[in-house]
Amino acid sequence: MSGQPNTRLADLFGLAGWSKGELARQVNKQAAAMGHPQLSTDTSRVRRWIDMGEIPRDPVPRVLAALFTERLGRVVTIEDLGLVRQGRTGRRRGDGKEEHPDGVPWAPERTAAVLTEFTGMDLMLNRRGLVGAGAALAAGSSLSSAMHDWLHTDPTLKSDAPVLDDPLHADPAGFDRYEAAPVGSEEVEELECSVEVFRAWDAARGGGLQRKAVVGQLNEVGGMLAYHHPAHLQRRLWGVAANLAVLAGWMSHDVGLEPTAQKYFVIAAHAAREGGDRPRAGEALSRAARQMVHLGRPDEALHLMKLAQSGSGDGLQPRTRAMFHTIEAWAQASMGKGQAMRRTLGRAEDLFVSDRQDERTPDWMQTFKDEDLYGMQALAYRTLAEFDPDAAAQAQHYAEKALALRVDGRERSKIFDHLSMASACFIANDPEQADRYARLALMSMGSNSSRRTWDRLRQMYRLTAAYSDYPRISQLREEIQRALPRPRRGKGGNTAQA
Repeated sequence: MSGQPNTRLADLFGLAGWSKGELARQVNKQAAAMGHPQLSTDTSRVRRWIDMGEIPRDPVPRVLAALFTERLGRVVTIEDLGLVRQGRTGRRRGDGKEEHPDGVPWAPERTAAVLTEFTGMDLMLNRRGLVGAGAALAAGSSLSSAMHDWLHTDPTLKSDAPVLDDPLHADPAGFDRYEAAPVGSEEVEELECSVEVFRAWDAARGGGLQRKAVVGQLNEVGGMLAYHHPAHLQRRLWGVAANLAVLAGWMSHDVGLEPTAQKYFVIAAHAAREGGDRPRAGEALSRAARQMVHLGRPDEALHLMKLAQSGSGDGLQPRTRAMFHTIEAWAQASMGKGQAMRRTLGRAEDLFVSDRQDERTPDWMQTFKDEDLYGMQALAYRTLAEFDPDAAAQAQHYAEKALALRVDGRERSKIFDHLSMASACFIANDPEQADRYARLALMSMGSNSSRRTWDRLRQMYRLTAAYSDYPRISQLREEIQRALPRPRRGKGGNTAQA
């Protein structure tokens, strides 16, 4: 017992709207449902947890995490509740009194446990789109400062840790963890193939339809990682976990589950580092940076990109560096920094061309092709055009080049290119061309489960207002209004982000 209030638990308790007595009753009821009928708590114990910082014994933290997850309609972990015993969530900064935000970085041996607990809670919701009032993104600068020291240290593989008396025994990492068994190289290869299948589906149709399947697969991999496998298999399993976590994060971002997405990106960075793959960890953080730009926080995206680039080490291939620079350029464009954006895109082009692919390209980079470079350039110039309309011509140029090469079934990227082109045409005072590309995007969006495409459509729709007296554009505006999904209402009257 610390004697100090548990502010994390207190904040979530306030959001949930329970009384202390009601929470005690809910804990007893939930514990019985989870197979612990002997557990009994009361109002005074709840008061000690909240007001005195007492950390209850297992399984109470897991019971509380399950209760708050269901109540708030978003994943709430033991770390979120501040119920991890001292020394398990990683180092403290400065004078040792301040914890890293959101419980990161956690100690290496906690990665598999956190992964399994978080995915288990995510699956328990049984539906998507319920984001509670307390769901909040950690700032990019806070995330980067929290992870900086950890990311720059040598990874500690679980297979290198002290072996227990029973090397195949692992305590349950969280609520409802399935019983995993040791795996061999064939099973790992099948898992690696499943990543490719999920990745292709996400690129073609968006993240909504397959998100739960990816989270479920990641949950199983977390269980496998609780065992001590031979080092080469353990590394590959960590690689699978990192890839699935990035996908789960990207799919969550795609459907508007932003805090959940951010947590998956952090988990992915941890998993990649556990497997000794620093470039993969950097790419995971670059996804969090793209998320920040999309949400209108480009300054925080730049903080994350600095960490992604410096933390990736010397093994970062030129093509990956080029991709990182395109994200940085998009953030700069969002801030109206045209000169900086152009310099950064110039570096991206030079690096992309210099990549002779002498080394095997990582599987997670094989989708960044010429058309993706052009697409990101188009997006950066289209974004800058909001500050400098002359940039619209360059946006059209690169969007046209990207669209000419979009032949591999990645429909979501094609929609983004059409929207970049349409927006640039509106800014360049070419409503006839803008109408054409806007309709091409609209035709494809009905079969795509990406909320991000609808967000970009709304950005383009704003530009149509200046041409609303044109009959074709007036008709387009009506069609967009009819097509836009209606926001759903979540618990407590909150608009669901789905």
